This record gives sequence, structure tokens and C-alpha cells, in this order.
Amino acid sequence: MRLAALAFTFVAAMNAQAQESDPNAWLEDVTGERAMAWVRERNAESVPKLEAQPGFKALKDRLLAIYNSKERIPSVTQRGKWLYNFWQDEKSPRGIWRRTTMEEYRRAEPAWETMLDIGKLSDADNEKWVFKGAQCLYPDYRRCLISLSRGGADATVIREFDIEAKRFVEGGFQLPESKGDVDWRDADTLYVSVDFGPGSMTTSGYPRIVKEWKRGTPLASAKVVFEGRESDVGVSSSVVNERHGRRSQRYESIHRSIQFFTGEDFLRRGDEWVKLATPEDAVVSIVHEHLVVRLRSEWKPGATTFRAGSLIWMPLEAFLEGKREFTPVFEPSARVSLQGWTATRRYIVLEVLDNVRGKVLQGHRHYGKLNFREIPVAPNSTVSVSALERNESDDYWITTTSFTEPTSLALVDTRQNRIEKLKSLPAFFDAKGVTVVQHEATSRDGTKVPYFVVSRDVMKADGTNPTILYGYGGFEVSQKPAYNAAVGAAWLEQGGVWALANLRGGGEFGPDWHRTAQRGGRQKTHDDFIAVAEDLVKRGITAPRHLAAYGGSQGGLLVGAVTTQRPDLFRAAVATVPLFDMKRYHKLLAGASWMGEYGNPDVPADWAFISKYSPYQNVPKKGVAFPHMFITTTTRDDRVHPGHARKMVARLKESGHEVLYYENVEGGHGLGSTPAQLANAAAMIYTFFGMELR
Repeated sequence: MRLAALAFTFVAAMNAQAQESDPNAWLEDVTGERAMAWVRERNAESVPKLEAQPGFKALKDRLLAIYNSKERIPSVTQRGKWLYNFWQDEKSPRGIWRRTTMEEYRRAEPAWETMLDIGKLSDADNEKWVFKGAQCLYPDYRRCLISLSRGGADATVIREFDIEAKRFVEGGFQLPESKGDVDWRDADTLYVSVDFGPGSMTTSGYPRIVKEWKRGTPLASAKVVFEGRESDVGVSSSVVNERHGRRSQRYESIHRSIQFFTGEDFLRRGDEWVKLATPEDAVVSIVHEHLVVRLRSEWKPGATTFRAGSLIWMPLEAFLEGKREFTPVFEPSARVSLQGWTATRRYIVLEVLDNVRGKVLQGHRHYGKLNFREIPVAPNSTVSVSALERNESDDYWITTTSFTEPTSLALVDTRQNRIEKLKSLPAFFDAKGVTVVQHEATSRDGTKVPYFVVSRDVMKADGTNPTILYGYGGFEVSQKPAYNAAVGAAWLEQGGVWALANLRGGGEFGPDWHRTAQRGGRQKTHDDFIAVAEDLVKRGITAPRHLAAYGGSQGGLLVGAVTTQRPDLFRAAVATVPLFDMKRYHKLLAGASWMGEYGNPDVPADWAFISKYSPYQNVPKKGVAFPHMFITTTTRDDRVHPGHARKMVARLKESGHEVLYYENVEGGHGLGSTPAQLANAAAMIYTFFGMELR
């Protein structure tokens, strides 16, 4: 009780300090009565205004029909002979977890077997459960660990599920609500990293301890196998099972995440955890008995120097013996980067981006060497690849998408050198006459920044076209062409223009494209976005009166920064689940884990550059013309604190600027948890754009 009282006093003191320096700090009380009353008041102001706009209901109904469509592609994961899928529609808004066979999946309307109905479970438990995935035990996959989130939060409850019995295991493994990680070691043993109580979590809100938990024993008595530091982002475990003919091998590893992009990897050898001597900012994997290293910075492990963005590998046992004879799997060039890769039994398949256009390279492993060939895909598209079943098959999936062509799914049969198209989205919007053009803008420091413009071919360069400019620019996340039914139905069909910016901070051109905009370089992301906006105006595509900025999460921070820096350049802006208060972001929920991206505002040298763009601290005073804003978030977002959005709205209103606000009471870090919530949020966003830009 004494420790609890001290902790309560400390938290109260911190809250009082924040309240004294920030009069809106009380809005950080996520579910507090006063804060929620404020939320209800803001929703009551915004929702009727948007719903009253002509066409709102028709748009919402159309988007709901799209999100509920049975013609969507059911993405699957193969486990044994079964293909598993999670599906939401009008009948099952909470969703069902189901399975089918490959033979059935090839049919236009497969027969599915329901394993778990999340809606029925929610009713039985009186909870708004959101399905967050399943970890199933190799090789028979009969037992699974089901992750369930309350309202879409990142924190989950984990329960053991019996696939054949289609029910949760009585007396089986169960973990209380927590952020964290869990993995099967064997049928009766788990690696667990969750909230074990006081002192077990990092300042970022993630577990710092991994335990080995035996079936039938209390979680509290589980053996500690690894501890990170409180200042780390977190720790997690991984178990990889490989089969080589009749021989099986299990690789057990732990990753200690020191900062968002740096960490250490440990491999279990007997009862010891051996630290791998790889760069802290590299991404490490084990496949085909090889150590695979994806580099974020230049590395010279032996006689050869490998560039940032390279993918290299060598036999794992040789590496553990001290050898460093890596060979390249992929090497980048100026505008060609690796976006992802997958491994089958005898192949490594690469997703490559060539000036923001997708390519697939298929590498056959033969006597320790990889021989690559390019697989034909649609031009000007984005591709992603994933193995069907890495131990038993050499087949893999290719998903292809573009701005105008509906997304398709194909299965590549490497034995017969055949690509079999299995599924495709219907045309959810009329793309006839829609053109896609790639331009380049010149940023403040002279860097060429590419961007796409999607519009009707009858568009006139007279500066009157209502245009949405979307951006993200952070965490090495690339923005690529994709078929977006909401954009098409709600915007392109109405004659609007959609622009997508490939900003520094993203991963379009590899790690260096990201690294240059980290920490003190963050302003480059904002400069890039502003340069693209100015280029849109210069080309006569639009004008500030008809131009809006749009982004979510890190993109919400981007929107806040560019509108406070250049309010004259935009008529309107939408920010979803945004960061805004960069003075306190590292003290709110998972914020501390992003200091590697943004810097530490408690360090004066860091605050010197953060303070120049932090939106909350740079809201223009009354009388300064400012874009009309629509800001959305969710109460259940436990990644980016809803206080960011709430406080920004309060400050904008205090300064006399026009702003609408909507907060969904569930949904996690996104727009919603069900098709109805997603359709409602999207309808409000595009209604707002139409209301402001036309």
C-alpha cells in the first residue's frame, strides 16, 4: 500500500505539472468523465454537420457495401492442408475465423468451415472483441493461441484454442490483457513476454522480460530467460521451425529492441543465449539454415563492404564459428530498393521497388547459390509476395495492385513455371478515363521528390481541381500505388484529384531515404510535402483554395506541421489518429519507443529542432488564416494517445480556427473495428473534403 501510495502521489504530481504548463492536459485522461463529456460535445457538433451534407448517406451506404462485399479477396495463411482466413461482412461485422482447402479456395465461392465466431464470443463475454490473430503450433497446428483485443487496442487477451474441437481449451494457456508477445516452444511450453507486474515493462509500455512458461504451472513462477532494460523499447521471442527432407530444425531467438530501429538478437544454443554479432540496426532472419541480414547501414563484416539496403546471407553454423563470408542476395541502386522478401523450400523471392514501381525477382537456390530471374507483373503496379508454406512447398502468392486496376491474387507454381490468377477484386469504382502520372517536385535542398497524380483525363490545368495530397514520410514505410475503393468511389468518380507523395522519411528508396529525415532531419519530410503541394499549384493542377492535406498517425503529424508552417498553401486538412504534441509525445503510451525517429524533447538540443515543427506548440494566433481541419481519433487507440488529437482541437478552437472533431469509442489505431465504423469514418472524411474544396 505504501508503494502504491507513493506511485499515486508521483503520477498526481506529474499530472499537476503538466496541467500547470498545459491548460488542456486534462484531455489526456482517456476515459475520464470530464474528457469524455468534451468528446461527446465535439462529436455532437461535427457529426450532424457532416451527415447533413447532400450525398452523405448515399456515400456511407456505398462504402459499407464495398467493405461488406463478398467479392473481396479473402487473404489466407496455410497451416497443413488448410487455408485460414479472417472475414468480416454484413452478417458478421465482428468477424469469423474460418478455413478451407486449396481445392475449395480455387472456386469462385469456396465452402468455408467456421472455427470461431467473434460476434458470438463478444455477446457471450459481453465484450467488443476484435480478432488480432492466431499463433498455431507446428507441425499439426491443432492448438492455437488466439489474440483478442477489447475495442481494437494493441493490448490483447490470449487464450489457447483447440482447432478440432473448435473451442477454447479448458484449463489451457491464458494470458491477461497486455501488450506483448507469445510463441510456442513445444506443446507444453511457451515463450511469453507480457506485463508481469511492476518493473516488468519498459518506459515505452512494452514488456522487457521473456519467460519460459510450462503448462500447468502459475505464470508467476515461469522461468525468466531474458531481461532487457527499462529504457528499451521492448523484447520479443521467435520460434522458427524448418524441415529439410526428413530432418527438422527449430531456431529459438530473442530480439531486444533498444530503440525503434536498433536492437540485439540472441539465438538459443542449448541453455545459452548467444548474441549474434550483426549490426544493431540490421534486421536478422534465419532461413534454409542460413543467417539472412537486411542492412540499414553500410557494413563490412569481412573482406566485402555491403551498402545500406542490401540483403546478404551465409550459412548460420559458419557464422557462429566466426566466419564472415556473406554473399549478396540483393544490392540496391539509386532508385531501386528492396521492399520485402519471402522464402519457400528452395527459393527466395524479392519484392523490389524501381522508382516506386513494383518488380518480383525469383531466386532459385542451387548448391548454395541463388540464380534470379524477373517474374512478369503488371506495369506501374505494387506487388507483394508471401510463401504458401515454406517447409513443404515452393509455390508462393503474388498480390498485385495499382491505382486503377483492382487488386488481384495469383499463385506461382515454380515447378511448372506457371502463374495462376485465383482471385481479383471487382471494379468498385468507375476507372474509365482515369489516368496516373508520376511527377517530381524539387524540395528546399534540391532533392527530387516523386509523386503520383491520379485524375480524370479530362482534367484541365486551370487550378480549379479539388485535390487531396496524401503523405506519410516516416519509419521507413513506403507509399505505393494501390487500389483504394474509398478514394475511387468517394473522390475520383466525383472529379476529384488524388495525389500521393513519396517523401523522405519513408522507405521508397531504401534506408538512406528514411535516415536523412530522422530526428533533426524531420523538417525535410515537411519540406518535401510542401514542395509537392507547390508543384501541384505550379502545374495548374490545383490552387490553395482547392488543395487539402491528408495523413494519419505519423502522417497526421505531417499534416499538422505543414499546415502550421504554410497555412496559405491549403484550404483544408484531415488528420487521423495523429501525433500533435511533440513536447509530451514520449510520455504518452507507446511514444517513448519513437524517440529514435523524432528525438527526445527533454534534451534541449533535440527540443530545439522538434519545437520548430511540433503542431500543438505552433498553432497560429487568432486572426491568421488557417486551413479548415477535420481531426479524428479513437478512444481505444493505445498506440498514439487520443490526447494528441483532443488537445490540438481545443487549441485550434481557442485560437478561433475552424475545426471539426470525431472520436470513435473503439477502433484502436485506425478508423474503426467493423465495416460499419470504417464506412462511417470514410464517408465523413470525403464529405468534409467535398464540402471544403469544391
